[in-house]
Amino acid sequence: MFYDHKKIEKDWQKFWEENQTYKTTDKTDKPKFYVLDMFPYPSGAGLHVGHPLGYIASDIYARYKRHEGFNVLHPIGYDSFGLPAEQYAIQTGQHPAVTTEENIARYEQQMRKIGFSFDWSRELRTSDASYYKWTQWIFIQLFDSWYNKSTDKAEPISELMQHFENEGSQNLLAFQNDQLNFTSEEWKSASELDQQNILLNYRLAYRAETTVNWCPGLGTVLANDEVKDGKSERGSFPVFQKKMMQWSMRITAYSERLLKGLQNLDWPQPLKDAQEYWIGKSQGAIVTFDVEDSVEKISVFTTRPDTIFGATFIVLAPENPLVENLTIEGQKEEVENYIEQTSKKTERDRMSDVKNVSGAFTGTYALNPFTNQEMPIYISDYVLMGYGTGAVMAVPAHDERDHRFAKKFDLNIVNVIENDNDIQQESFDSKDSVCVNSEFLNGLKYDEAKSLIIAEIEKKNIGHGTTNYRQRDAIFSRQRYWGEPVPIYYKDGMPYSLPISALPLELPEVEKYLPTEDGDPPLGNAKTFGWDEANQKIVSTDLIDDENVFPLELSTMPGWAGSSWYFLRYMDPNNKEVFTDKNLSDYWGQVDLYIGGSEHATGHLLYSRFWNMFMKDRGYINHEEPFKKLINQGMILGMSAMPIIAIPKIHNLDVEKFYEFNAKNIFVSKDLIPKVDHEYLLSELDINLVDELKDLMGLNNFSENELYAFAFQPLELHIPVEFLSLSNEIDFNKTNSDYRLFNLEKSCIKNLEGKFIAHREVEKMSKSKYNVVNPDDICEEYGADCLRLYEMFLGPLEQSKPWNTQGLSGVYGFLKKFYNLYYNEDVLEISEEEPTKEEYKILHTLIKKVVADIANFSFNTSVSSFMIAVNEFQKLKTNKRKILESLAIVVSPYAPHICEELWRNLGHNTSIEFEKFPEFEGKYLVEDEIQYPVSFNGKMKFKLALPSDLTAVEIEEIALKEERVLQQLAGNHPKKIIIVPKKIINIVF
Repeated sequence: MFYDHKKIEKDWQKFWEENQTYKTTDKTDKPKFYVLDMFPYPSGAGLHVGHPLGYIASDIYARYKRHEGFNVLHPIGYDSFGLPAEQYAIQTGQHPAVTTEENIARYEQQMRKIGFSFDWSRELRTSDASYYKWTQWIFIQLFDSWYNKSTDKAEPISELMQHFENEGSQNLLAFQNDQLNFTSEEWKSASELDQQNILLNYRLAYRAETTVNWCPGLGTVLANDEVKDGKSERGSFPVFQKKMMQWSMRITAYSERLLKGLQNLDWPQPLKDAQEYWIGKSQGAIVTFDVEDSVEKISVFTTRPDTIFGATFIVLAPENPLVENLTIEGQKEEVENYIEQTSKKTERDRMSDVKNVSGAFTGTYALNPFTNQEMPIYISDYVLMGYGTGAVMAVPAHDERDHRFAKKFDLNIVNVIENDNDIQQESFDSKDSVCVNSEFLNGLKYDEAKSLIIAEIEKKNIGHGTTNYRQRDAIFSRQRYWGEPVPIYYKDGMPYSLPISALPLELPEVEKYLPTEDGDPPLGNAKTFGWDEANQKIVSTDLIDDENVFPLELSTMPGWAGSSWYFLRYMDPNNKEVFTDKNLSDYWGQVDLYIGGSEHATGHLLYSRFWNMFMKDRGYINHEEPFKKLINQGMILGMSAMPIIAIPKIHNLDVEKFYEFNAKNIFVSKDLIPKVDHEYLLSELDINLVDELKDLMGLNNFSENELYAFAFQPLELHIPVEFLSLSNEIDFNKTNSDYRLFNLEKSCIKNLEGKFIAHREVEKMSKSKYNVVNPDDICEEYGADCLRLYEMFLGPLEQSKPWNTQGLSGVYGFLKKFYNLYYNEDVLEISEEEPTKEEYKILHTLIKKVVADIANFSFNTSVSSFMIAVNEFQKLKTNKRKILESLAIVVSPYAPHICEELWRNLGHNTSIEFEKFPEFEGKYLVEDEIQYPVSFNGKMKFKLALPSDLTAVEIEEIALKEERVLQQLAGNHPKKIIIVPKKIINIVF
């Protein structure tokens, strides 16, 4: 029978949509199971075959759980705010809402074509006002909350104000920016402006001056993961460290809970390790150092207070506010130049660059409180303002980076550890060291010394023991247009939240998506974006008078805002009264299975946990953690056409300019590369081009060889994979149609056969590498079921694996064989006869394997088992209904279209989706007959087939009558007969 995958898949996708087959009900007696994929961002490029990998895995699991009788919630939506859509709008003038809608339509079309069992009725978009209304509502709850360290949870800000009314700041344990001391009377007598300013120190969403990654080219603050090598990932614009007033989230209040919560999560260990490292808990002490001839004091956090005797200098972060006051006149230029240089590095760059040390001397000195020695004060970019106090006491004998710094600037190194005369890397910060060189630490082990020195620090009143966390409060402002407006207005410069009744604060229309001429964010271009406090409505910005009409916040929320709680909205997506009904959040509870990329470890996954904990604290939900089990899928890699080796004429020419100068470059066939040298290349150059190059670069005095060494460098470019044949030969007829590679043939040095060979390389599938494979093309030629099976067949879900389109034919052949198992030529031929034992054995072997594979997410081995089972059934010419119906159900989570078609052809009027998954019955795997190895004096001679239920006595009796046994004994009498039922027979004679 012809397997018409196009018609079958089109029919069943239409059926599922029209019948809302996967629509989830909230009213059921079934147990629940919540399966979720990480929120996709709808890019204009659409999906490539790497994207569906995790979706296919989650879809298999969701379908399997439906077969098991669970009420499955498997929703989909779009993280549709973000920088890419805004940048496209700036370039083309198209509104981001328009391009986002087009991108979503493209994504949905592709995902429906692959046959995912999503409940499309619950679809979310973070850019819909009906959704971000509740994101804004959550922001207001955070703004109106503080963290009570006594109860270890967030509480309403009104309760904090009541505490201030009754006791002032006394008897208060709270997370806050600055330590404040005031009485009840002082609070009551303070102006509203002063009270609001005090509350900003406690709010979980607060506004303060923060060092950020500022990108002038994009006109916005960037997150660390949006910056690479000091430039923006999008557009490659320079990024600088800059202090700005920003909204932040006090995630640091939750550091200990976020850390402890990891212990109870079924997540990959590397992901939990990443979060643990990011949170970075460390215990030590705060120590205060006096500064010579200054009223300033420097506080440092150290995990090794016992090494304070070896502290010989102080290092401040370049952005530390103390730097300005501590730098003497003669050092100002050097310090300012260094600060300017450091501003071009992101914190991530500074943290990762452990080998290179740099710095500048302030000209001032601190005093070591235990040795009274002068300690020069430096600034260096290896110290971060956000960690600890933005200052470190440097102990160069026992810290590798401090040691490098001391060597570079010729600073004093004092050894305070016994038997450590040779400075070696492994000796730095050794916890097994014995502390000496002090009258009260001599001979003590690490823990004893640490405790004793902290007590001494507290006794001297110069510090105290404390726990510190590396994690910083999360910056929440973005100077962008395409994001959630922050529901805040300003009165007398102080932020106030909009009333809940005013939500959503909708994103206004603007003529330009760039910052204003005054440098305000793009929302500064809005004509109607003022808050009329008396009439509680949005009005024209022309009416802002700071008396009745006030300015609104012009920054928007970051991309992670909407994605930090979307899993809760899926539970009740159409509710207009609350973000999610509490009964429904209790019913659906945690996400049971979450699949997505490991790159979100310290971004989305951390923020989601934080927001979820906060919502629990405030009583809106009852579960502490959002995601019970999490799996990181691997990557499907593309086979790039790695190009041509290019020898550009202009040193460090970027790729775009390279394309413009393409006709003036030499491309060398890959198989000629070992033979290429300077003279060979120069002989191929037009002398006029060499002269032109000299003029262009001002190198007229250089010889050709010197010119080559200076100006030429190999540069690898990607070309579309479709331009290469299977033998990696470039088809110049195709390249000549591509403007980037125009005239490529004229610039090539071919091999002796007149061919130009490029090479292939497996790497990340990406549009920029021209190696993407469109799933639409695969679905058209082979079908969605083939795509689904092949992506699982490629290898273990968690591992990265290369894509090879040629491998699809084997899976497609299996589907045709599976389909034709139900047919005799063009006729459906199903027998009602009872299956044979062998047929039951094949089926139940498969059921056992697939159930185990799904439980372990080993989907690749299930596909192999399908192939084995179908081959065996084909050999037996199996056509029994009891076998083929069960087989269709077992395969259906992986290949739903073909199984739905076969199920209908078997005479059923309902979808296969909710049929009970066949139960494994072990009795069908029990052998009726055992092949016993028969050994003589320990050497196996032959096998003897006996019934499996015989006793040892019965086995011996039969064996001794067996003719082959008698031949081996040759008249001898056995001395001993060893029989292990169902295992062996061993005769000793």
